[in-house]
Amino acid sequence: MDENKMVAGKVKKPGKRGRKPAKIDLKAKLERSRQSARECRARKKLRYQYLEELVSSKERAICALREELEMYKQWCSAMDQGKIPSEIKALLTGDDQKIPQGGSSTKTSKNNKNSMSSSNGQG
Repeated sequence: MDENKMVAGKVKKPGKRGRKPAKIDLKAKLERSRQSARECRARKKLRYQYLEELVSSKERAICALREELEMYKQWCSAMDQGKIPSEIKALLTGDDQKIPQGGSSTKTSKNNKNSMSSSNGQG
């Protein structure tokens, strides 16, 4: 009985440890595998949709920022020629109704007022 161990009254033979492979129904195993693959593909599809929407929103934000930058460039070139654009006049007077671009925030307006007042003193 040196070769066999007694555990809880049962004789265990030396050999492989862990679970013994049970008689698994092959059809059930294949079906579980197929279901897992379907779920994986669905998760992948959702992930790609999310990433595409994220890229699209970032591209829209970039376009809006480029348009804003172009507007500021035009303002600067107009001021270099000695002209004050009507939008800047509206910002200086605090009349936000005259601004054609309705999407400017009050924070942007305040920043423009501060930069305009400092540049007016120098010019």
